Amino acid sequence: MYTDALEFLEEDRDGWEPFEALLDQPDEALERPTPEDGPAHGWRGRDLIAHLVGWQEVALAAAKELAVNEEAPVIARFRSIMDGGVDVHNETIADEWRSLPLDEVRRRARSVAGELRGHLTVVPETRWLKHPTNMRFFAENTVDHYAEHGAELEAILAEPSS
Repeated sequence: MYTDALEFLEEDRDGWEPFEALLDQPDEALERPTPEDGPAHGWRGRDLIAHLVGWQEVALAAAKELAVNEEAPVIARFRSIMDGGVDVHNETIADEWRSLPLDEVRRRARSVAGELRGHLTVVPETRWLKHPTNMRFFAENTVDHYAEHGAELEAILAEPSS
């Protein structure tokens, strides 16, 4: 549980920072698959970026709604997805991002996390930080999510060049 917004925002920034190392990788490294039976499950650097930023974008949509409304319909919509159709949504994200040029992948990865943090600074804390359901939603799509994918990041960054 976070006691103030700054604590969460700093943890989000610190949690996202290691993944920014992917953005400095050459195109070939972002496109290189990892072993299917390894810790990154065959993911490419592009796939990991897509997965994390795709969910950050969902959180950003919710933050934008909460900045001007008491409730965020996107949270209810995605709560139902998280309760049963998360794999389908993950595939939708992956499919969308596979078609993006790597410059766009990098641009979105460099901007979405900061944009999300910026929007959260204008959302009243009662609508997210002090709202257990909404806070859980933001944590699941950011800090908790980063922690879940540390092994994939390490494996992708450690994958030798071909």
